[in-house]
Amino acid sequence: MPDSPIETSTVTVQVVTDVTPELVAGVARLIPQLSASAPAPSEGELADIVGSPGATLFVSRFEVEPHPIVGMLTLVVYRIPTGIHAVVDDVVVDERARGAGCGTALVSAALEHARKVGARYVDLTSRASRSAANRLYVRMGFEERNTNVYRYRQP
Repeated sequence: MPDSPIETSTVTVQVVTDVTPELVAGVARLIPQLSASAPAPSEGELADIVGSPGATLFVSRFEVEPHPIVGMLTLVVYRIPTGIHAVVDDVVVDERARGAGCGTALVSAALEHARKVGARYVDLTSRASRSAANRLYVRMGFEERNTNVYRYRQP
């Protein structure tokens, strides 16, 4: 059972530029809501993400005290022979803050950033079981692609 809902107000989105104890704790709180099997990244791993020229980590907050991190999204941008490729990954909003605009704000910020760096398309994948997230993506203009997604697990 989730804790009581977080009091909401205007949502703000920030690009993470520094790894702080608050960031480490916020990400550690969000990752289990995204994946039951992935461990939360360490401070050093978060520093690698934040310091990567191809990755942008966004966090969302409400403009109420104490401004806790209530969502995150990673945008990965890289150049390939066919152009600049952008991928949204690891989108999660705290279950107590869902439905209050955090996901929309995060995705909008990522799309704007991708546009500014020249990406013509932005891709993402989402499990079918994440019905609210899938509705959000469609509402924001994402179109389902007829493609196969494969995963290779390293031995």
